[in-house]
Amino acid sequence: MQVLLLGTAAGGGFPQWNCACRMCTAGLPARTQDCVAISADGAGWYLINASPDIRTQILSAPALAAGPGPRDTPVRGALLTDAELDHTLGLAMLREGAGLQVWAPPAVLHALGTDFPLQGIVSRYGSWDWRPIPETFPIDGLSVTVFPVSGKKPKYVRSTADGPWVVAYKITDPSGGSVVYAPCLKTWPDGFDELIEDATCVILDGTFYSPDEMSGATNKGVGSGAQRAMGHIPIAGPDGSLARIARHPGKRWIYTHLNNTNPILDPASREYEEVLAAGAEAPLDGTLITV
Repeated sequence: MQVLLLGTAAGGGFPQWNCACRMCTAGLPARTQDCVAISADGAGWYLINASPDIRTQILSAPALAAGPGPRDTPVRGALLTDAELDHTLGLAMLREGAGLQVWAPPAVLHALGTDFPLQGIVSRYGSWDWRPIPETFPIDGLSVTVFPVSGKKPKYVRSTADGPWVVAYKITDPSGGSVVYAPCLKTWPDGFDELIEDATCVILDGTFYSPDEMSGATNKGVGSGAQRAMGHIPIAGPDGSLARIARHPGKRWIYTHLNNTNPILDPASREYEEVLAAGAEAPLDGTLITV
């Protein structure tokens, strides 16, 4: 199985267009908004989430290049972890792709049919197959396991549909290799340790390094309370994800969905040295992982 990190930044990307904070003006490598592509054979690819940067991401990835026919594409469809705009807007950019398949939690599909009627918009350009996710299902030789994460809704949603609104995915190939993709973790949920126990690689929510990171990173008066409400477990601290990594040796740990305030964006930072020392990493866009 191949896993391609198309984008590794949180919503807004890095640097953000409207931000002149220390990190955004440091001249560090740019990152597009979080999205990955998976393939069992390197021929057919499925996106997990579809960021607003999806066109640039696809054109930057030779494996996703169109062909051999004039309208052929190796992109077969997408799995959505949630209904956030930075994870769904890219579907509109793929509207010319006839016959794409989209899997998502029922609540997410409901939101994309009502609060933000993306399904109806796309259907005017071509026929897509929108599927609610079961607990497990196959896609092109891969087995997908769904793990409910939280009931956090996007700000635009007014729907009262039952959750979960956020899920993680575990994708396993016939050889037994597996990758867990969890870019949005509000906490370290019950059962998550069991989900990742035999995983080869875990791609994990790395939005914020510390619990109060945004308090001093901008001049917008964003406090730690507002940060916690965004629904992302911090990397550091007694309740952070880094402390959990040591309990699961022998697998590859990757942080993704990095906010523009996160100091591990700087590979020379003390914070990134701590991440590396714990056995994790935060690779750049375009990184290919073979599982």
